[in-house]
Amino acid sequence: MKRTIVITGGAGFIGSHVVRLFVNKYPEYKIINLDKLTYAGNLANLKDIEGKPNYQFVKMDICDFESVLKLMQDEKVDGVIHLAAESHVDRSIKDPFTFAKTNVMGTLSMLQAAKVYWESLPEKYEGKRFYHISTDEVYGALEITDPAGVEPPFSTKASSGEHHLAYGTKFFTEDLKYQPHSPYSAAKASSDHFVRAYHDTYGLPVVVTNCSNNYGPYQFPEKLIPLFINNIRHEKPLPVYGKGENVRDWLYVEDHARAIDLIFHKGKVAETYNIGGFNEWKNIDLIKVLIKTVDRLLGKPEGTSDHLITYVTDRAGHDLRYAIDSTKLQKELGWEPSLQFEEGIEKTVRWYLDNQAWMDNVTSGDYQKYYDDMYKNR
Repeated sequence: MKRTIVITGGAGFIGSHVVRLFVNKYPEYKIINLDKLTYAGNLANLKDIEGKPNYQFVKMDICDFESVLKLMQDEKVDGVIHLAAESHVDRSIKDPFTFAKTNVMGTLSMLQAAKVYWESLPEKYEGKRFYHISTDEVYGALEITDPAGVEPPFSTKASSGEHHLAYGTKFFTEDLKYQPHSPYSAAKASSDHFVRAYHDTYGLPVVVTNCSNNYGPYQFPEKLIPLFINNIRHEKPLPVYGKGENVRDWLYVEDHARAIDLIFHKGKVAETYNIGGFNEWKNIDLIKVLIKTVDRLLGKPEGTSDHLITYVTDRAGHDLRYAIDSTKLQKELGWEPSLQFEEGIEKTVRWYLDNQAWMDNVTSGDYQKYYDDMYKNR
């Protein structure tokens, strides 16, 4: 094989799309999917490639430094794409210790294993890369100016041909000071600092990206879009925090995977790149689009499921607005989102409606018992 790349968290939502892209696009690479298979990891996400000759799955905890180092040495790994992380804000509020352990100490384990192995080689860091995937939440929150009438540097267009306008004049750029507001974002911010410190201290060839909210197939249904699609289908309440006024920038997951591919191969060492869609939506407006789309695809009259919207007490420390400026990535590497938002939502809703068996398996938790039984004696 030309290269051997470890992708951590490859059985999760974004990770599975990255693994699939690399396995199919680079048959000359050996792709190792390293995943602990926690609740958010599901090998059913990769059924279509599990038999490929250049794909290997390894069940492993990234916090197990000795095992990670041995894998790096045995497989002669020359690239790491690090996605494994606890990522649900509500869970981080209830259990911050798990987030600190996985996101901080797990990242440190991966960094140290890469450093120790690569420094043992005659060529050392030549031809190596450690790519760390972070989040826009490390930047804190932005104010809303509504309506702003601000057209970003570039933007996706709606099916009507109109630009989707931003909710303010400020965006997250790569040089912004970190201001994390939740245990999740604090843990990710800490891991980002460790990655950059390993470059500054040891010369480890790293790159960091911060991405906006992703949506698309195979997302664990604790997240807004798959949860609400499933709830609409089964006529269950749609719990909306506060008044649904919080704004998020949404990016189709396959566009994120394309960006990761591009940055892994062509991004500059020690650089940070922001990845976003310039596609801001208030939560309540996004939910109304979901309701309209799901009802239509289920053959129901428009507005049938509007009554399912249920306003609940807002989440602690709920940031008001996230908005990524991807101009640097566009100008330096030529990336931009490929899908109009309505097209992406249509594809996403259709996938979840067509894959109810996958959804039922995930929501029941049966997949976890299956993997526990499979690996308990290994």
